[in-house]
Amino acid sequence: MSITQISVFVESKPGHMGRVLGAFSANGINVHGFSASDTGEYGIVRFVVDDTDRALEVLQSMGSAARKTEVLCVKLDDSVGQLQKVMETLAEAKLNVAYCYSLASTYIALSVRDLPGAEAALQAAGMNMVDNADLANFMVGETM
Repeated sequence: MSITQISVFVESKPGHMGRVLGAFSANGINVHGFSASDTGEYGIVRFVVDDTDRALEVLQSMGSAARKTEVLCVKLDDSVGQLQKVMETLAEAKLNVAYCYSLASTYIALSVRDLPGAEAALQAAGMNMVDNADLANFMVGETM
C-alpha cells in the first residue's frame, strides 16, 4: 500500500512556493502534507495532495518541473521509539530510506534566518505560533 506524492523543483526565492500554493488553492487542491528542502539556488518540495493528477496538471501549466512518485505512509503511535522501530525494521531488511517527512500538515516547522522577524510577520497576519509544550499537548491522544 502506498500514497502518491508530487516532487517539484522550485527556485529558492521569496514567493515562489507561495505561487505554487496559490495555484493549488485557485484550483481547489488541498495539501495534506509537504516537505521542502533547500539546496542553494533551488529546492525540492514534495506534496501529498487530495488530487494528485490535477495538481500535476496545474504545476505543468505553470512550467514547473514536477513528477509523481509512490511512497509509503506509516501511521505511528505518538510514543517513544516508534520512529526508531520503523527505521530499524527497514535497516534489518537491508532497506535504505532515501528521505522521509511527516504528514501533519496543520503544524509546520519553518527554518528562516530571522526567527523574530518571521514570528512577528506571521503573528501580524493572524497565525498562531506553537511551542514545544503546545505541540506535545496536541499530539497526546491524537488519532487519524
